[in-house]
Amino acid sequence: MALVGGGPGRPDLITVRGLELLRRADVVVVDRLAPRALLDDLRSEVEIVDAGKAPHGHNLTQEQINQVIVERARRGLGVVRLKGGDPFVFGRGGEEALACAAAGVPCEVVPGVTSATAVPALAGIPVTHRGITQDVTIVSGHVDPSHPGSTVDWDAVATGPGTIVVLMGIGTLERITADLIKRGRPASTPTAVIRDGGSGDQQVVTGPLADIPALVARAAIQPPAIIVIGDVVTIRNEVDTLRQKKS
Repeated sequence: MALVGGGPGRPDLITVRGLELLRRADVVVVDRLAPRALLDDLRSEVEIVDAGKAPHGHNLTQEQINQVIVERARRGLGVVRLKGGDPFVFGRGGEEALACAAAGVPCEVVPGVTSATAVPALAGIPVTHRGITQDVTIVSGHVDPSHPGSTVDWDAVATGPGTIVVLMGIGTLERITADLIKRGRPASTPTAVIRDGGSGDQQVVTGPLADIPALVARAAIQPPAIIVIGDVVTIRNEVDTLRQKKS
């Protein structure tokens, strides 16, 4: 059994090890945001189990996914759990590794390129930059700051000097931006929202933190998208300006 991170979406951004295991697999349990184009090159006899989870629905529950992985592996089949990004960054990979360990199923973890850093990079935004910031905080926007179940220290995130990267935050974008401003992040902070990063359909919307919800709504941005908050967003525009001068 292998937990494989497929990277940020493009099929050519999976690791060499991940691709090797995928080509040898008997069963592939695939997520919604995994690079599904990779499935086209699998052998015809490979069983593909669609475990994709949408924001308000899913094909399989996490418990059912765990059961499928363990059951197939116990039958001696080569199982690959193919995920988008990195399996241990908001991917529930830890839960699946624990399920395998509890069942006595050996599990190899193959890291992937997390979308938290790759998608901003593909849009021309470094999450750290000398002279601007030396740290970055990656948070899930699935639970907004006002939710009692949130474990994020939003006061520290808001007032810290680092870049903020929010995954799964389009549905809570207005609440997150308002809360960050209320807690001390300047309303003028450069912000970018990147949809389908690295794909031919990539869409980037930039603007001040206070204005970004309206700009995103106007552009009809839908998930999957990543939010980047911080002065590093300006690097994208600087690079574009320099390129135009040289062309």
